[in-house]
Amino acid sequence: MRYNGAIISDSTAFTTWWKNLATLFKDNSHVIFDLQNEPYGIDASVVASFMQAAVNGIRSVGATNLILVEGTSWTGAWSWTSSGNAAAFVGFTDPANNFAIEMHQYLDSDGSGTSDACVSSTIGAERIADATTWLKNNNLKGFLGEIGAGSNDACISAVKGALTAMQAADSPWIGALWWAAGPWWGDYFQSIEPPSGAAIPRILPEALEPFLPVTGL
Repeated sequence: MRYNGAIISDSTAFTTWWKNLATLFKDNSHVIFDLQNEPYGIDASVVASFMQAAVNGIRSVGATNLILVEGTSWTGAWSWTSSGNAAAFVGFTDPANNFAIEMHQYLDSDGSGTSDACVSSTIGAERIADATTWLKNNNLKGFLGEIGAGSNDACISAVKGALTAMQAADSPWIGALWWAAGPWWGDYFQSIEPPSGAAIPRILPEALEPFLPVTGL
């Protein structure tokens, strides 16, 4: 857990911060609490203990909002077991039973999302497979809070493969988010910021829109 570049060591202060924020938004069902973005350089058991304390604190003020909890090592799906997250989050609980394990996954060689070249056209499904099995075995829900790749045939197939796997009948995944959007991204290759983000011409229509619900709008 980090704030201003420093590791947070006070679990009580972290929990109090979340209790205060939850009190403000507990009556708004459209607000989701993502407890900490991409912890790293911290033991998985420590991260899990902070997450558990925050969940308990949020529920203690009467908030029933969906909570997303993340693991160490940038909460990577492909490293969920090797990072120690799989062991640390076994038995994680929520008094309101309304939480999901948030994981992130990029499809380039080092999983950083800094290259527009994907390892293969099947790497998307492959990189979330172990995490999917772990979620199922532990009766937990997952949320893919970041996925991103380049606008090329291999990457589009890889993204579609991951999202298809996530839609299986017995899937533990409740959703996914594309990274990224927002005007500050400029010409970043993964941006789907309207009207001219670099990923809009191909990623949006070919890899994402086929998986969006039909709204009739």
